[in-house]
Amino acid sequence: LGAGRRPRATLAVGTAAALGTAERYAVHSAIALLTLTMERSRSLQAAEQRLGAAVLRMLLAGEPDHARAVAGDLYGELLDAPFRVLVAEPASTKPAGDPLAGLAGLVDVAESAAARSGEAVLVVPEGGRLVALAADGGAAVAACTRYAAAREGKRTSGGDGDEDAMVVGLSAPAGPIAAAAAYKQAEQALSVARRRGRVLVEHEQLAAGSVLPLLADDAVKAFADGLLRALREHDANGRGDLVASLRAWLSRHGQWDAAAADLGVHRHTLRYRMRRVEEILGRSLDDPDARMELWLALKATSTE
Repeated sequence: LGAGRRPRATLAVGTAAALGTAERYAVHSAIALLTLTMERSRSLQAAEQRLGAAVLRMLLAGEPDHARAVAGDLYGELLDAPFRVLVAEPASTKPAGDPLAGLAGLVDVAESAAARSGEAVLVVPEGGRLVALAADGGAAVAACTRYAAAREGKRTSGGDGDEDAMVVGLSAPAGPIAAAAAYKQAEQALSVARRRGRVLVEHEQLAAGSVLPLLADDAVKAFADGLLRALREHDANGRGDLVASLRAWLSRHGQWDAAAADLGVHRHTLRYRMRRVEEILGRSLDDPDARMELWLALKATSTE
């Protein structure tokens, strides 16, 4: 079955005896009708995909009213309630063959679940990734998270093949006006999933958790090492405990007596050390941005 060079499906007919003329005619007619139906379905699917891509582009461009007008009855109900944005990519940065082939299972799961529940789902290929919009709390989102959890389990047990490994980021619930922000959330979650070796990460998990695990990133550690290097070199030459003093002062929110007591030194000694920190770094500790960056740098390097 199929109009191209390669068959897209096969019709198998089993009989107890050779086909007669009428039976052969019936089989040929069935082939023609099934091929026609199949090609029409493919054309309709391609048209829906182009429409979905246009709706997505308008949403991300901040044009929700135009997106709603184009969506019509096909995707309109999806824009009338909170939805989630899902971004999925192959786990390998250099996939062989079709870069989206490994994501076919995720697409099937999302679309099948949506079809069974009667809800709309918008799936758009975007370069080497897939972008999907699905109703918050709907069957498609639930099916995708279950699918990802199952693959997580297989990866942990060593049973997951590289050919269909993937990473997925899922945004928080959003409406048409906030679609661009939700897309960015999904990208951020996907980036964290890739960095942590996870299959799926939800943006809400990042917002509800601590920022400290994010400091394990190599780029953050490199920044922290560069920021604190001059102070550590100063301490290494035996000229004072500037790093420890800075940590104590910041942890006490700049309270001189409390920080000095923690260090076991006089507060005037601590004041002198903090002036030396400012001189060496060329930054004022009265600047909240400087204090924030120094505290994060200390936290990023405290577990080394």
